[in-house]
Amino acid sequence: MSRALHEKPELTNARADFYGRMAEQKMTPLWEVLHTLLAEAPVTDAVPHKWDYDLCRPYIMESADIISAEEAERRVMVLENPGLEEKSCITEALYAGLQLIMPGEVAPAHRHSPCALRFIVEGTGAYTALNGEKAYMEVGDLILTPSWVWHDHGHDGDVPVVWLDGLDIPLVRHLGPVFAEPYPESEFPQGRPSGDNMARYGGNMRPFGETSGPANSPVFHYPYVQTRDTLDTLSKSGDIDARHGYKLEYINPTTGGPVMPTVGTYMQKLPNGFSGDVYQTTAAWVYHCVEGSGSTIINGQKMTWKARDTFVVPAWFKHEHQADEDSFLFSFTDQPVQQKLGLFREGETG
Repeated sequence: MSRALHEKPELTNARADFYGRMAEQKMTPLWEVLHTLLAEAPVTDAVPHKWDYDLCRPYIMESADIISAEEAERRVMVLENPGLEEKSCITEALYAGLQLIMPGEVAPAHRHSPCALRFIVEGTGAYTALNGEKAYMEVGDLILTPSWVWHDHGHDGDVPVVWLDGLDIPLVRHLGPVFAEPYPESEFPQGRPSGDNMARYGGNMRPFGETSGPANSPVFHYPYVQTRDTLDTLSKSGDIDARHGYKLEYINPTTGGPVMPTVGTYMQKLPNGFSGDVYQTTAAWVYHCVEGSGSTIINGQKMTWKARDTFVVPAWFKHEHQADEDSFLFSFTDQPVQQKLGLFREGETG
């Protein structure tokens, strides 16, 4: 008699006795758990969810009265997926949070094996420094802090600054090699002048004598004003993607690949009235609306969003974007690591 793939076998008294005796030797029968280890399609505990910035912001600002950036190490409100409670993840492989820094504060230098990105949500005047080189933040800017690079945050301005953190902490933690180290001195020394990374590598050129590129992008500051202008120019061509509108990937300029080995980053423009086709992928996607408003239908359920909102589409969930006005969506994803392992797959595309 045929049965469904991975269907759990019938439990008999003899089998139950056998399993119990096996357990004393810390063994378990594969056929009893195979249906949970292998499935006909990806299975995720993560669920689609939206964090409305207007509802989150009061808690973000109140946190400044609760704890300092120095005492907290990083004053971050973790965006925890409702399906992954108490795991500090937005998906099984990705972490996200909203970080606040107030005028005059410094978040001390440290480094860690997980890679990180910072996408600026609100405010101006703060900076992230990589190896002592400062990148000043404006709304919509993308700033990278790759694996094991010294970085700190500070604020020379006069208004609160909030950014979206994205890291591969859950992935690295699952694999095992999580390391973190505080900088041993009170302050990290001044590095190259601000903007040096963009001058060296951000103009479709590279320093003479360099023949190969690093795994991480040597550019760590991608200003939104340039990204937005590029997408606006591209949209004049009319060559629009039926699923994504006008979508571009932030790249490592020395390799043409993703900015970091495990995390990909994108910005897309959805023109007013855009109604996209279905997109489905084994990768998970975290979206953040920079400008505009619209909705995303995820496995048939409509989720509305506006500027500063963040939402997550877990792996293998079908989703399609709709725009009520010209809208810009930033996103990050674990797609690069899946591609490197030969695991990435797209599903239904229309």
